Amino acid sequence: MAQDKIRCSWCEGVSDDYQRYHDTEWGVPVVDDRTQFEFLVLEGAQAGLSWSTILNKRAGYRKNFADFDPAKVARFTERRIEKILEDPGIVRNRLKVRSAVTNAVAFLEVQKEFGTFSKYIWQFVGGRPIQNAFEKDSDVPATSPESDALSKDLKARGFKFVGSTIIYAHMQATGMVNDHVVDCYRYAYCARLGRAMKPL
Repeated sequence: MAQDKIRCSWCEGVSDDYQRYHDTEWGVPVVDDRTQFEFLVLEGAQAGLSWSTILNKRAGYRKNFADFDPAKVARFTERRIEKILEDPGIVRNRLKVRSAVTNAVAFLEVQKEFGTFSKYIWQFVGGRPIQNAFEKDSDVPATSPESDALSKDLKARGFKFVGSTIIYAHMQATGMVNDHVVDCYRYAYCARLGRAMKPL
């Protein structure tokens, strides 16, 4: 793995894929609904596990969950769920797999109400990424007032596996907060993307 750039320490020394995720995706503002749904599925699957484990199974999730098309996932039957649970390419946890289907149904309801899921979720940070300025990874919190509020609202709408810690991780992944440490070479880049965002 290339070590020529300063990065957030959490991505160092794990795997090339883990570092590549940090370098290309983590903290980039997401306004595409399918990508938002993808991260909801993956973050829910991560509960109690490492993110590197989930990244290693991402292709398996993409295959089993219709390339993260919420309209297709919402129609999954119990038989389809049982078939998915046979695949070691995902985390074979029945509650987590079922929650992805439940969340797809709720996701479609949010789209119907707000036009897009992204329009709904970004309102919790005022439509622009929160620009934090942490000096080291240990300063980064596990939750925030915004993730608390979003988690509560998602639960009220019927979503599962959306506790505040999971939702804060989702917000980090989808660039709703910029939690790259200030010395990380991606910090300024993600900050620029955030400032350039247009209202949804």
